[in-house]
Amino acid sequence: MLLLVVGAMIFRYTQSEVKNVPKYEEIANVLRDRIRSKKYPPNSFLPNQVDLVEEFNASRMTIKKAINILAMEGLVYSQRGSGTKILSHPYLNKDTSPANEYEGLSLQMKRRQRSLTSQIIQFDVEFPNAFIQERLMIDAEQPVYNIHRLRILDDEPYILEHTFMPVQLVPGLKKEHLLSSIYDYLHKELNVHFAGAYRAISADKSSAFDQQYLNCAETDPVLEVQQVVYLKDGQPIEYSSSRNRFDVRNYSLLDVRGNQ
Repeated sequence: MLLLVVGAMIFRYTQSEVKNVPKYEEIANVLRDRIRSKKYPPNSFLPNQVDLVEEFNASRMTIKKAINILAMEGLVYSQRGSGTKILSHPYLNKDTSPANEYEGLSLQMKRRQRSLTSQIIQFDVEFPNAFIQERLMIDAEQPVYNIHRLRILDDEPYILEHTFMPVQLVPGLKKEHLLSSIYDYLHKELNVHFAGAYRAISADKSSAFDQQYLNCAETDPVLEVQQVVYLKDGQPIEYSSSRNRFDVRNYSLLDVRGNQ
């Protein structure tokens, strides 16, 4: 069932949408929960793939995809001949996202079976200033969408997103797309796919805007992620700045070197 409150501009995933995820994502959710609950404690190993194939009635490739998701999140490390080890780090009490993942918050939380809603704060079309022109590699006469959204996770303020996209590259964008998933609209309806992204992550003082929407204290720091997403021809399609409270979200990067 779709919950749509027009005044508050809120979209909520339906139960059928949450359940309609690939098998490997379902398995990744189960394994992630076991890691977080310490059923699989730090420095232990996941059951071998043969046992997981039998438990989940899945193919070996499906199990491998599920483990790859956990590896991207920095939860496990797989090495041929040694099994899959549960990594020990102090970040499991926060939502952790891979620093090199840029397919969107909606997909991340759908995979984790979390309730994500969106509140539209601003949705305008305007001509870009010099800063946005440089980030998106466009001229002053090329209009852009100026989008400000509050993302709400499990009924708690989560992330403030401020996004700019060229109108020419994203025609027909509507409020309904902002309430669900802009990236779904790009991929599924416009057949637009990304080649890569540049991210810069920094700490900042909370602004009055942060304090209003994220329930920050004036003295609370926030984590800011600036991102430029590129198409295959090198043209930027998005510049965004995402801000979240220091105590609710972090980013991980698993950098593992092969055997020397």
